[in-house]
This record gives sequence, C-alpha cells and structure tokens, in this order.
Amino acid sequence: MTDETQSRYALSFTSGGLLAREGEIVAAMYLDSGDWQATRTRVVDDNLLQARTTSSLIRLARETVQRLAALGDDEIELLVAGSPTEKHHLMWTAACRRYTLIGDFAEEVLRERFLLMTPTLDADHIDRFITGKSLWHPELDGLKPSTRQKLRQTLFRMLREAGLHTDAGDIVPAVMSERVAKALDRRTPSDIRFFPTTTPFISSSNQVQR
Repeated sequence: MTDETQSRYALSFTSGGLLAREGEIVAAMYLDSGDWQATRTRVVDDNLLQARTTSSLIRLARETVQRLAALGDDEIELLVAGSPTEKHHLMWTAACRRYTLIGDFAEEVLRERFLLMTPTLDADHIDRFITGKSLWHPELDGLKPSTRQKLRQTLFRMLREAGLHTDAGDIVPAVMSERVAKALDRRTPSDIRFFPTTTPFISSSNQVQR
C-alpha cells in the first residue's frame, strides 16, 4: 500500500484491458534490443499491434511499453516463454506496478476480501474504494461520473482477462506457477500481494505472510 500523501494516482489505464496479446508481442521485440524506445519505435513503424489507425497504434504501443517497463528483464523473458496463465498473471502485475490505484485496489480490496473468505466483488466495492481514497487524492474526488464508470469497467475487464474475476461477480483464486511466484516474491514487499491467493510470501522481516 502506498503513502497516500506522496503522489497523484495515474488514471490513464482506460486504453485497452489487460493487453496480454500486445504485451507478448512487445516483450518479444524488447528482448531483441533491450531498449524500450527502440522497441516502441519498431512496434509503431511496423504496426505490430495491428491497430486500425495511427493514433490508436501510438496510444496502444505507449501504454503497453509503459506497463511492461514495470517488469524486470527476467519477468519479461518469462512473459514471452510462459503459459497463458503465467502471461496473464505477469500482465496483471505490470498493471498493478504501473498504476498505483490498481495495485492498491488489488491489495486492499481484491486480496483482502479473498483472505476474509468473502470472495465476491462488484461495482460497489470499487466505488467505495475510490471514495475512500479521494480523501487523500483530489484527482479522484473530481472525477466525472462517466470517467469513474470507465475506470470501473476497465478494471473489471482487466480482472476477468487476468482470470481473477467472473461475470457473476466471484473472485477466482490465483493458482500461480512456482516461477511466477518466485519472481514476484523478489520484490519488497512481495508482489504476490496483488493476487487473491494463499500462496505464502516472505516479508522484509523474513516472516511468512499470507
């Protein structure tokens, strides 16, 4: 959880959903060059994301690169070589790291409700979360109803595409592979905190957390 007094929430994640397909394509290009700017240029020049317009291609490429840049090179390699579930878990992690609002929601609402054995999630939970955070984040307090609805819709879409939520409103436990769990657990605090799972992780004080 972040210190609410430190920075504004970035709210530009309404471009696309989880971007799993785009993430895999862009990640593979990055492994060829090791340079995000060169990767973005190539993706746009060759229209590797098969966007219909130049403006949407540029926007989609920028968004995908920004999310992937939040992952380490070892995680990028795993994203390219991993199973569909591993790719989805890593792209969810990338979104949580890139957008603190999503990361806070994942830790404080999604995971918390799962661990408390109240495994449902609906629009009211997101609305209450945003309202609570608006006490420290005026950028949320000033959101238009249409913008709030778009953020909510996109967040639900990302959760579904990550395999963490159903259309019926149920939270789906994340069954993480050992290699993804190890990669996320290298962070302090562990980024397993973004998932509804009982997979244990080691905190900075070397105590097992759940």
